[in-house]
Amino acid sequence: MAYPSQLGFQDAASPLMEELLHFHDHALMILLLISTFVLYIIVAMVSTKLTNSFILDSQEIEIIWTILPAMILILIALPSLRILYLMDEINDPHLTIKAMGHQWYWSYEYTDYEDLGFDSYMIPTQDLAPGQFRLLEADHRMVIPVESPTRVLVSAEDVLHSWAVPSLGVKMDAVPGRLNQVAFVASRPGVFYGQCSEICGANHSFMPIVVEAVPLTHFENWSSLMLEDA
Repeated sequence: MAYPSQLGFQDAASPLMEELLHFHDHALMILLLISTFVLYIIVAMVSTKLTNSFILDSQEIEIIWTILPAMILILIALPSLRILYLMDEINDPHLTIKAMGHQWYWSYEYTDYEDLGFDSYMIPTQDLAPGQFRLLEADHRMVIPVESPTRVLVSAEDVLHSWAVPSLGVKMDAVPGRLNQVAFVASRPGVFYGQCSEICGANHSFMPIVVEAVPLTHFENWSSLMLEDA
């Protein structure tokens, strides 16, 4: 969960988000070095009156400032491509959940079970319990087991939506008539919040996503209770 005046990302709750954080730090450090170097050049050009004919017209310098940016771009592109392939990888998921976007709520269907599904609505502000977050808490959470590969099939019934949970490094568009999939592994127990990240209408910010990661035994007990209630 993000907190006020936070500068960085939320704490990673999946291996994929850890990779994204490392890539962010890697790219940011390169950007900082380039910005510092350019600032130094600007200050030096403005503050000195000395000139050098070999610097003003030098083929060697032109070769350097052509090759060096190309190498920097390669240092950024290769880790980025690696993470893109990791995000598309689906490694034998233990659990498959179908998330369907509606105006203005999410519905979840556990496809590995016969009758396990529910709708997830935002809890109104006046009904919040102490400690719950406004505009982020849902009446039914999507419960998943910890350290188990989970696949989420994302679609929409009416307009474009987007199923996003920043802590898990997950963001997938929900398109009517199309079934997209995304996979992740929750590396630790916890409650992770997200919201619809598509401007899907007037109330798109009132579609919270709450994912609760629990140990496998707790998940089995929860699923048994949900099936009994159904």
